[in-house]
Amino acid sequence: MDRETKQLLRWMQLLKFLILGIIVLFFSTLYVLQWGIPAWISEGEITNGEVKEDSVSRPNPLFVQVWTAPSDWRLDRLSKDQREEIQYGKELISHTAAYLGPNGTVAHLSNGMNCQNCHVQAGQQPWGNNYFAVASTYPKFRARSGMVESQAKRVNDCFERSLNGRALDTTSREMQAILAYMRWLGSDVKKGTVPKGSGIFKLAVLDRAADPIKGKTIYQAKCQSCHQEDGGGLKNGKEYTYPPLWGEHSYNDGAGLYRLSNFAGYVKYNMPLGATYETPQLTDEEAWDLAAFVNSMPRPKKDIQQDWPKISEKPFDHPFGPYADPFSEDQHKFGPFGPIQKWKKEHSKSK
Repeated sequence: MDRETKQLLRWMQLLKFLILGIIVLFFSTLYVLQWGIPAWISEGEITNGEVKEDSVSRPNPLFVQVWTAPSDWRLDRLSKDQREEIQYGKELISHTAAYLGPNGTVAHLSNGMNCQNCHVQAGQQPWGNNYFAVASTYPKFRARSGMVESQAKRVNDCFERSLNGRALDTTSREMQAILAYMRWLGSDVKKGTVPKGSGIFKLAVLDRAADPIKGKTIYQAKCQSCHQEDGGGLKNGKEYTYPPLWGEHSYNDGAGLYRLSNFAGYVKYNMPLGATYETPQLTDEEAWDLAAFVNSMPRPKKDIQQDWPKISEKPFDHPFGPYADPFSEDQHKFGPFGPIQKWKKEHSKSK
């Protein structure tokens, strides 16, 4: 074998190891991005034969393998009619006021807010009050109404509560488009399941009452620049760039966000603007206190006399009595919630 051939073989051998190293690095990176740092690394580093705890922080298992919306390119697999209906549904969620607000081009049903003001990225943001589990879990029984509800009924609940308006005709083109869009977002979710990242994150309750006074300070520092000093939001034409958090144009007291646990979980991983579950900007305590402040401010009232026909099924933070437990309306609204949860758990066992 001549000298040039030997040199070529050596270079080929080096190239083989280089390619192998690149492949290992590529798949290792994919693994970490998908699953987090392996346990044998994240448990700690070995120093002088001893493991040093917390030398590398473990990834929170709640925040890996979070469900995401289908990619837009998959719409190309559908028929033109299906694709256009889904796209119109997304448009309605993103720009509700332009079509169905006080000056809407289709109807005048809502308070001027967009569905997207509460359902981040048109209902596609993990733990952003998204729609991932709507198709997989509805129809379902809801204790608030005491009946089995359809997807359309759930949508209209938002129109009547969060948008403080009137119900949308369930046979209308607009309702059918909204439902088609929600089915599309949940098209890969197995029936009867709720994928990780759905809806709103459930924060652990505080061991004290949430404090509206502390919440006001947080609001002034981190929220007021967008939502304004009077909480009225910032409007651009027919739509709100930043929605009103209280006042006559905000959600009413029958809305889901009027419960502190929902509001706190929502802002924890979505607010201030730019925050996500990967990059939160509020502590848990700040989220709870902020919720207490915002939901202590004036807003429209809704007749909720027919809600929760079985009062023992009211959530721990439902702020209106009567209750099956001995705790006050004030404690149900602001906490501390631990004693209420404990009471409910103990008495549910005794039934």
